[in-house]
Amino acid sequence: MKDHKEVKDLVAKKWTKKSILWGTIMTILAIVCFPINPLILTGVLETGSYPALFVLGWIVWAFGMVLVMTPIIMFPRRGGVEKGKPFVYTTRLVDTGIYGVVRHPQYLGGILAIFVTTLLWYPHWLFGVLGAMGAVVVYLGAKEEDQRLVQQFGDDYRRYMQKVPRMNILAGLIRRLRRPSST
Repeated sequence: MKDHKEVKDLVAKKWTKKSILWGTIMTILAIVCFPINPLILTGVLETGSYPALFVLGWIVWAFGMVLVMTPIIMFPRRGGVEKGKPFVYTTRLVDTGIYGVVRHPQYLGGILAIFVTTLLWYPHWLFGVLGAMGAVVVYLGAKEEDQRLVQQFGDDYRRYMQKVPRMNILAGLIRRLRRPSST
């Protein structure tokens, strides 16, 4: 378990040249694939309209946004974040709720809310290709986050990694349902 200063140092180390590069690539992909899409709004791309896909896109977007907001809500409540500090300064491993199903709901939510939603709203091969690239970049970011969290929480996080999948929510739900109840 790390104290507040050590957590702050780990957060500061997060901003390496490599993470800045990946962050820049991710930002560009997210802008180009954002559901309120600049390529569509400016008329650069035209796509067909499919009401069923559009409605499904809204459902996927809403679910993704709930996942994106998860750490902002859960970490201050369960992660030992000092009052008044940002949620990234969690000092306790959170492995309950959605964190008992997937380790990185925020990353999964980003993939759903940006890349999958855009493809559903505007079915075009370009959004499929860029969305796949974006999903890979987000996945690599989650892998790097796992490494940082192992540094922060040690063996507790390693055990958590063995029990809970990184972002595969289906596998996480199945594991969760098969896990013996703690009652």
